[in-house]
Amino acid sequence: MDRRHFHRLLLLAGAGLAGHGLPGGALAAPGRPEAAEASPEAIRVGFQKSSVHFVLLRQRRQLEQRFPSTRITWNEFPAGPQLLEALAVGSVDIGMTGDAPPVFAQASGRDIVYVGAEPPKPRASAILVRQDSPLRALADLKGRRIALQKGSSAHYLVLRAVKKAGLAWSDIEPIWLAPADGHAAFKRGAVDAWAIWDPYYAAAELDGGDESRPRVLHTGEGLSSNNSFYLSSSSFTQRFPAAVLALLDELTRADAWAQTDRKAATQLVADATGLPFGTAFRFLDRRPPAPVRPLTPELVADQQRVADAFAELGLIPRPVKVADIVWKPAGRGAA
Repeated sequence: MDRRHFHRLLLLAGAGLAGHGLPGGALAAPGRPEAAEASPEAIRVGFQKSSVHFVLLRQRRQLEQRFPSTRITWNEFPAGPQLLEALAVGSVDIGMTGDAPPVFAQASGRDIVYVGAEPPKPRASAILVRQDSPLRALADLKGRRIALQKGSSAHYLVLRAVKKAGLAWSDIEPIWLAPADGHAAFKRGAVDAWAIWDPYYAAAELDGGDESRPRVLHTGEGLSSNNSFYLSSSSFTQRFPAAVLALLDELTRADAWAQTDRKAATQLVADATGLPFGTAFRFLDRRPPAPVRPLTPELVADQQRVADAFAELGLIPRPVKVADIVWKPAGRGAA
């Protein structure tokens, strides 16, 4: 992928994209049980380029079909912290992030609830270095400048990498940069490493010639589960629980379709994000099948370990109990 395409990807990451609802109809599609609940006037979705399910829903217009009387809007964010800030102030109703953003949001007293999760995908994030970098092992990060988005899944990845290497957090110099700025700093050699997630990771791997492509110091494997969570607000889930469940069902339907026609799914993602087909393919290839499910006790425990790790180092304002904000809709077992 040439530099122009990569720059296009990064520029698009901050742009809001709007979808339009279809008039008329009830909340439920024919034969669906949620018809008894009033349909929301609008569902405002917050997504990132890494939000494959939401990208597919938007391209396939699944939500417009499932909620024919509801106005669906799509709002794109460069990373999870920015998305959850919008959720907290009521600008979006539901969104998807990695593991760290909801921990930081909960610790700051934001109104968020976990409503669903995808399976882990540790191969979809990495710590990258330049081809000519002397860094060969995680221990070599000592004293180095590492670009990462504060409060993101990359933040937790670096935290775990530092711990695995036997280093203290104070042994590294985190440089807080959003993906676009992180990539620019990495390319010009202003930082020694860059912690990033897909599709930016895949895009960087295929950017330019062999000499300018990054080298993977370590993926998330053995460091972070790299879980993805769907989050909403307590007010929206209380008012429209059936709509939330229906939306989660559509996310799983989108994933099931993508598993049966990977080429078509890749093309939809490429069309929606501006990624070259090859980059979108690599991005999707690192993802396992990802039905969206309620949080299990095991997943809550895993997320609690993420929260405790940040609290132990004083990186969040206060300790949090993840289970306190896990949504438990009527008729479904608690996590």
